[in-house]
Amino acid sequence: MSGAVLKSNTISRVLLQKNSITHLTDPLKAPFPGNQTQPRTYFRLPDFLKKTKEYEFPHSLISSSFSSSSPSTTSVSKIGFVGWYLGMVKSRPVFTKSVTSALIYTAADLSSQTIAQSSSEPYDFVRTLRMAGYGMIILGPTLHLWFNFVSKLFPRRDIFSTLKKMVMGQAIYGPAMTVVFFSYNACMQGETNKEIVARLKRDLLPTMLNGVMYWPVCDFITFRFIPVHLQPLVSNSFSYLWTIYMTYMASLEKASAAPS
Repeated sequence: MSGAVLKSNTISRVLLQKNSITHLTDPLKAPFPGNQTQPRTYFRLPDFLKKTKEYEFPHSLISSSFSSSSPSTTSVSKIGFVGWYLGMVKSRPVFTKSVTSALIYTAADLSSQTIAQSSSEPYDFVRTLRMAGYGMIILGPTLHLWFNFVSKLFPRRDIFSTLKKMVMGQAIYGPAMTVVFFSYNACMQGETNKEIVARLKRDLLPTMLNGVMYWPVCDFITFRFIPVHLQPLVSNSFSYLWTIYMTYMASLEKASAAPS
């Protein structure tokens, strides 16, 4: 019995030595230690593939690099013309508002000529140029100064302050600019001082009465809801229809001067 046990132990040692020698000479034939007891059914990625996440660029870093590389393209696509115009209003307010007034007066005068004239009559571009010059040189700068002055005088935008701004506009700014408009246009057409005074006597009062029916609502919206730096733009937008009427009144024939 003991001899059989010794023989069995000897055979086991020989087999173990043979296996260890085989593993040293041919490592590919060596069995994995865990495969005999717990065979795995999935494929394990190599270590260098597992660590690829460490080298991935964050999405925020990529997006920030792209945005920093082309800031102008991104800003233009997001903001567009409106953003560019608002930037110009803040950086060059008087010039921007003057150009805006000139463009609106140009469009209004062309519309007025289209409505009043027959299709066969040519456009009077000299008249249109006069209106554009008035918007550029006179109306744009004065609108900027007037709205800034009123906003400093009455900085709040409550109902009572809005009504006071409206009254000031109808009593001071509106009549003054109407007189300047008719006088400027008549002077540019070569009328004499007596003819300009006669035109004002004829056209000023009807124009003022029509303005009282149109401008209070426009002024209420402008002063109540619009920021100060955008008020000239909104006022110019309202003045498009009004300017059609004004350019029509300015194009009327000169009034006969009273004999001295």
